[in-house]
Amino acid sequence: MSRPNYRLPAYRPKKRTKKRRKRKLVLILVICFTLLILLFIYFQRNVTRVLISISEATMRACTTVAVNDAVYYTLSDEMRYEDLVTLTRNEAGEILSLSANPLKINKIARDTASISQSNLKNLSLNGIPVPLGALTGIEAFAGLGPDIYFRIIPVSSVTCAFSSEFESVGINQTKHSIYLNVIADISIVMPSRTENFAVTTQILVGEWILLGKVPDTYLQSDIFGNKTPLS
Repeated sequence: MSRPNYRLPAYRPKKRTKKRRKRKLVLILVICFTLLILLFIYFQRNVTRVLISISEATMRACTTVAVNDAVYYTLSDEMRYEDLVTLTRNEAGEILSLSANPLKINKIARDTASISQSNLKNLSLNGIPVPLGALTGIEAFAGLGPDIYFRIIPVSSVTCAFSSEFESVGINQTKHSIYLNVIADISIVMPSRTENFAVTTQILVGEWILLGKVPDTYLQSDIFGNKTPLS
């Protein structure tokens, strides 16, 4: 009598183990990818905002230093009123006309803009110092921790213009104030966004007292061609 031929199901533990490992690996990859996306979104919404605020405040301070240094080199302590303004009087000493000296003021404006832009570029070469706490994206921690320097690209354009104001200070006495207005257009370029802002610095070049009556046409105007003085 022959024995029945029973076939047992094949047992393949190795293949099941491989499938489980693959599932775990896929699950881990999905979780890691999701965390990276969430981290990127958090960085975009919080950390970038803090970095932009710190960078803007730093560049504003750098711009003030750059402009002040430039003005120190371009404006002479011995500058006279006649260097900037041509004043014409009649035989009685009355003021007939006031006009700006275009060669002198254009040279000062051009040199100030050029030196300011060069100074601003040099000040930003080392990057923007950002406290480590700012990377958390929490404003309360923005000033904590050691500084980390970020190579953020600042693009600047500096322009200069003169303006003047007349003010009566007595009988036939008029104070003429001349200002140099420096406007720096700053663009902070980051991989994710670009922030634009302007820094305006008004510098008093000098104040002079004009003796004699000044025509009303000059009292209500700006001899440097501006409709209204910059502020």
